[in-house]
Amino acid sequence: MEKTSINPKLEESWLEVLKDEFKQPYFVALKKFLVKEKADGQVIYPPGPLIFNAFNSLPFDKVKVVILGQDPYHGPGQAHGLSFSVQDGVRVPPSLKNIYKEINDDLGLEIPKTGNLEPWVKQGVFLLNATLTVRHKSANSHKDSGWGTFTQAVIKKLSDEREGLVFMLWGRFAQSKAAFIDRAKHHVLESAHPSPFSAHNGFFGNKHFSTANRLLEEQGLEPIDWSIG
Repeated sequence: MEKTSINPKLEESWLEVLKDEFKQPYFVALKKFLVKEKADGQVIYPPGPLIFNAFNSLPFDKVKVVILGQDPYHGPGQAHGLSFSVQDGVRVPPSLKNIYKEINDDLGLEIPKTGNLEPWVKQGVFLLNATLTVRHKSANSHKDSGWGTFTQAVIKKLSDEREGLVFMLWGRFAQSKAAFIDRAKHHVLESAHPSPFSAHNGFFGNKHFSTANRLLEEQGLEPIDWSIG
């Protein structure tokens, strides 16, 4: 059978934590699904080497904050494997603009020109999408492919094997994943989604960024510098 880039080349700590998942029937089926998508001529985002970018950019034991997105951006050159983030030179998407507005209101930081959130990742912010791939110009096209099962396992591993993490769950979809988080061990911050359709229903004013930093400092950890560049 043709091989696909889904064969995970993961950072060592994640590979150890998740090794059993790659043997599961759902993951074998997911792999076959992506091979068929490619064979059918579908354009998939992000590019193969960036599917696991969130994992390869931040070791398991360095995660401090988890921001959960839904699925990757589905336009050319946007998605690079980090939730809400886009590559340099790409217009900042509406939801991320609203995230920046809330950070500006919460912490007084300047609104960035770029939508590349890699500076957050380097400080321990795990930018995880619940679905790791998407078809060109077709939002949520891979939501039933098996990725949800995989990322639920990821969230549960973080919950079970780490302590004191700050989970930011924005909108009903992200909040549905709270069932996999042990609230006795971790901090769960919930609000409306930053989308223009819902940001005014509770995302603006949630002060999640200052709250996250306070929760980290209370554990003796360095706060996140939420500025970009």
